[in-house]
Amino acid sequence: MKLLLKVLIALLALVIAGGAYVWSGAYDIGADAPHWRLTARVLDALRERSIERRAEDVQVPSDLDDPKLLAEGAEHYDAMCTGCHLAPGMDETEIRAGLYPKPPKLAEGSMGDPREAFWAIKHGIKLTAMPAWGQTHDDAKIWAIVAFLRKLPTLTPEQYRQLTGSAGEGGEDDEHERHDDHDGDAAPAPAASAGPAPADGAP
Repeated sequence: MKLLLKVLIALLALVIAGGAYVWSGAYDIGADAPHWRLTARVLDALRERSIERRAEDVQVPSDLDDPKLLAEGAEHYDAMCTGCHLAPGMDETEIRAGLYPKPPKLAEGSMGDPREAFWAIKHGIKLTAMPAWGQTHDDAKIWAIVAFLRKLPTLTPEQYRQLTGSAGEGGEDDEHERHDDHDGDAAPAPAASAGPAPADGAP
């Protein structure tokens, strides 16, 4: 009985201490104050396991290699995703430079499991800049994005421009124009692998 009482008192003390810390405003919520390494690792594991579990029952369409689906996904990606995830040959954007955690450069690596990519695009990811595009885009459009993401790492800058019809090298002016022309018409690529950069700044 005494042991149980001690445990309850310890838990209550932790709750009070945690509440006091939150209320004090001591935590730096700024995106330019990186997490502690331990915090970053915990958030990485939390994000990865959460997506893995929820994507288990997602059914992958059999037509992800369809050229028409690929072309549609390319158009959506170029219009809405490049500001954060960039494109082959594209320079850093102003919006990406200020994001934390930093979104992955999807042209430089595999997107991983297509089920997880679909889930992340549709539902978004908390504590990142990844929105839940399922609120405004149907599953067909999201699968088109996934289809294109499978192809993206193999594209040269010239191949990307030919596929998307993008005229520029992907600078900031081009990005603003694409958003003005296509705002709300396409979904961005997932940030599923965009974990917080380990650093010793803030929790």
